[in-house]
Amino acid sequence: MKLTLGFSPCPNDTFVFDALVHGRIDTEGLEFDYFMADVEELNRRAFTGEPDITKMSLFAYAFSAGNYLILDAGGALGFKNGPLLISKHEMDVKKLADAKIAIPGKYTTANLLFSIAWPDALNKTEYLFSDIERAILSGEADAGLIIHETRFTYASRGLHKIADMGEYWEKLTGLPIPLGIIVISRRISYETALKVNRLIRRSLEYAYKDSLASYDFVRRNAQEMDSAVMNKHIKMFVNKFTLNLGNEGKKAITELLRFSAERGIVPELPARIFLT
Repeated sequence: MKLTLGFSPCPNDTFVFDALVHGRIDTEGLEFDYFMADVEELNRRAFTGEPDITKMSLFAYAFSAGNYLILDAGGALGFKNGPLLISKHEMDVKKLADAKIAIPGKYTTANLLFSIAWPDALNKTEYLFSDIERAILSGEADAGLIIHETRFTYASRGLHKIADMGEYWEKLTGLPIPLGIIVISRRISYETALKVNRLIRRSLEYAYKDSLASYDFVRRNAQEMDSAVMNKHIKMFVNKFTLNLGNEGKKAITELLRFSAERGIVPELPARIFLT
């Protein structure tokens, strides 16, 4: 059986999925036709319901929950790893309502958290996440939300942190921030979905056991080619929640979706959103 699989070229995803897509583990009879895309492109593809399995932002999931269930393995949740709001110069947060804000996609969790924290800041423009630093430096944007590798590079380019959206969420709830999740189509049988979940976890366990095996795949697809940045990225976004959401991870997902629904930001969700 062949399944389509989408994930981003970011180091955490390529680290997780390398063993799975390159035959380093027993896939129990399943084959994977994979593609890579920026997270917002993954979100938009998921809206069509076409991919069998895909990485996507939690915000986007709220608009495609009828087609997908959330897997336990492969996601990006955690503490102290949330999106950052940055600017070229020090900025008073009271001025954000009138500022031009660069965002890494309408349906990213970064934009969801920002919308909750500053609902009046509506002058937003979407950019590829790797172009946001440039947009701020050039004056196209007054401030921007950065994710992925750019969390590690903005300071070296003379940019300043205004707010940490992860800290905002953690202070609000005491829970990890659910950035990205791995979902599987509801049309896939439960037995096959359980197998996929098991294989993703096994792929990550292989990567932990032999981290050098995935190095070429991670480096080839990384936006930032510096090895130190790649390693920091993996360490920050691959953790215990990537192996298994567990009760805490599921609670974080449920709470952010509930919080957003109460504010009319996302629609009502189906009763069942998790595979298990």
